Amino acid sequence: MVTQNLKPANTQRQYKVSAQQASVCCPTPEMQLWNSHPRVYLAMEQGHAVCPYCNAEFISTPTAQEP
Repeated sequence: MVTQNLKPANTQRQYKVSAQQASVCCPTPEMQLWNSHPRVYLAMEQGHAVCPYCNAEFISTPTAQEP
């Protein structure tokens, strides 16, 4: 099965997410997984989280942009 319209994983170092999100996952559901690390779920502590695999930084903002 080929899934289209997925973004390459781990191409950014910083992602903006909605301030209402208590947790995020890396790679995000919009990314390809086959060439990335295992999906991990991260708690947004004080509006910030860092992936232990790729060091991607997730920052909560009042008006989030699509990760």
